[in-house]
Amino acid sequence: MKTEFSLARLADPAIAEADKILRACVHCGFCTATCPTYVLLGDELDSPRGRIYLIKDMLEADRPAAVEEVKHLDRCLSCLSCMTTCPSGVHYMHLVDHARVHVEETYRRPWHQRLLRGLLVRVIPNPSLFRLASRGAVLARPLAPLMERLGLAPFAAMLRLAPTRPLSAPAASGRVVAAEGVRRGRVALLSGCVQRVLSPEINAAAVRVLTRHGYEVVMPAGEGCCGSLTHHMGDEARALASARANVTAFAAELDGAGLDAILSTASGCGTTMKDYGFMLRTDPAFAAPAARVAAAVRDIGEFLYGLDDLRGRPVPAVTVAYQAPCSLQHGQRIVRQPKEVLARLGFVVRDAAEGHLCCGSAGVYNILQPELAGRLRDRKIANLEAVGADVIAAANIGCITQIAAGTARPVLHPIELIDWATGGPVPAACTHLDASPREVRTPAVAAT
Repeated sequence: MKTEFSLARLADPAIAEADKILRACVHCGFCTATCPTYVLLGDELDSPRGRIYLIKDMLEADRPAAVEEVKHLDRCLSCLSCMTTCPSGVHYMHLVDHARVHVEETYRRPWHQRLLRGLLVRVIPNPSLFRLASRGAVLARPLAPLMERLGLAPFAAMLRLAPTRPLSAPAASGRVVAAEGVRRGRVALLSGCVQRVLSPEINAAAVRVLTRHGYEVVMPAGEGCCGSLTHHMGDEARALASARANVTAFAAELDGAGLDAILSTASGCGTTMKDYGFMLRTDPAFAAPAARVAAAVRDIGEFLYGLDDLRGRPVPAVTVAYQAPCSLQHGQRIVRQPKEVLARLGFVVRDAAEGHLCCGSAGVYNILQPELAGRLRDRKIANLEAVGADVIAAANIGCITQIAAGTARPVLHPIELIDWATGGPVPAACTHLDASPREVRTPAVAAT
């Protein structure tokens, strides 16, 4: 694609990167076939190729974002399926992220959008506020129909997504869990934000699996939200602040007692953390440590795949419908490793049709674009249920929450199944599949 940025504009590192990405696009249109919004709407402007044209026109002219551009960019899920499909290696993720920063800096949204987005970027990354807000949302849920009638569907979606079960207080970071037996290594684990509140059992299962296999696990003081939510909403200042906080926390561990890896059990977080080197490339104080931290990040399934001695004990014949989160299969290009780990431990793993398509969660997309997200969720669930599996496994808290809202089948993180098969407790949602008693040891925890 030919571009016409001035030399003065190309002096901006962000514009120079956008120019490089735009020039890589050859208009082939392969991306349209795998784009969820194009599949649903059939509108060229709701495809990656169409959005690339909109971004190019907006950035080249150096003008504020217009209503039409904002509409189509907001509809993008950032699922990155287009990057898997693209034969030219167009790095759409970096391009659309920069475009969203431009939108937030130059476009004044309607008051209700500003209110909602302001709430989301302040509340969700803060575990304590998120837990408190979730309680309030449950109480306000009866107002959801009224909000829809008033044209405030995203507020209604937010209320309906709030968990109704009691939420425990989020565990603090700054903890070290000793390895069982002879220590073979040391890893750090991201506690994160949303998952820490909604499903603390996921990280608890990860800690048990890791310590059971000889790894000391540290959750460094100061680590927290990866910055993914604010990053993909164009709030660059908050996103980079989160990235710097995590780089500081994890770099201290790399430089101190050392780490074999920095692990994430939420694939959306892992994708962002692996991009810290790019995000902070122009920051003299953080560029080098950010690159080191990013290079050490691994998804939990990716890491466990490399353990040759990962062995399970007999579990009941359980069939798993595997849902690969977009951030894992497209963002990190991790496709077979989690499935092979599950199969190695005795689970029957099956793929569903249209596995490349997003479930509609995409961070807070299911709040900001509830109609499209609902259509994608229903399509995804229909494909997953057609597999006829006992459980559904997805390695991202957003996917788990989105899919669980529309199916009666248990939806778990693969690490919960791995923990079960290697000596851990039966996941609460699977007790009907295995009622056999077992002794479960709780790892010892120490403060850092």
